[in-house]
Amino acid sequence: SAAAPPPEEDCMKLNPSFLGIAFSSLLAIDLWASKRLGVCAGEGSAWGSARPLMKVIEVSGHGIPWLLGTFYGLCQSDSSAAREVLLNLLFALLLDLVLVAVVKGLVKRRRPTHNKMDMFVTISVDRYSFPSGHATRAALVCRFILHHLVLAVPLRVLVVLWALIVGISRVMLGRHNVTDVLFGLLLGYALYSVVEYCWLSPLSAPALFALW
Repeated sequence: SAAAPPPEEDCMKLNPSFLGIAFSSLLAIDLWASKRLGVCAGEGSAWGSARPLMKVIEVSGHGIPWLLGTFYGLCQSDSSAAREVLLNLLFALLLDLVLVAVVKGLVKRRRPTHNKMDMFVTISVDRYSFPSGHATRAALVCRFILHHLVLAVPLRVLVVLWALIVGISRVMLGRHNVTDVLFGLLLGYALYSVVEYCWLSPLSAPALFALW
């Protein structure tokens, strides 16, 4: 007698969708490219001698220095306009930390296997890779600075280059995959629009400004 046809769910497993194949291929390319670009992942890597410089760049995009620096500036400022800008920068940095932590907790993508876990001041959620918090923060801070500080053109170019270099350093150090950084940069760029929409001012948040 003829064999019974396999259940429908088995047919779906044997015939994966085009989207499934495309996603798997993209993931494989991402992992391959990330490993090839991780040239500073260890002292014995191709560009291992540049690893200390990459770690300095890593610290420049870390959340703690930015939070402490912004809070210190807020406490020392004697200008109401400066306090408003700094308070909103502090709000942006805190919002960035929360959002990245939530996304990392939901996606739970492990860091690249060639990553050396010697990062500066990490927490449990930093075991995960997607998205890159450094890239998100760099894009957010870059857009914030360009909109709220009057800078000469060379300095504006340097700010943009800093944000890009922070993102690139994450892949070179082996901390993140390429897609982690790309999504982080896009997320940080979009997050600034949220900060602008929820801009804190003496009219919208008088209680906050009363503290300063």
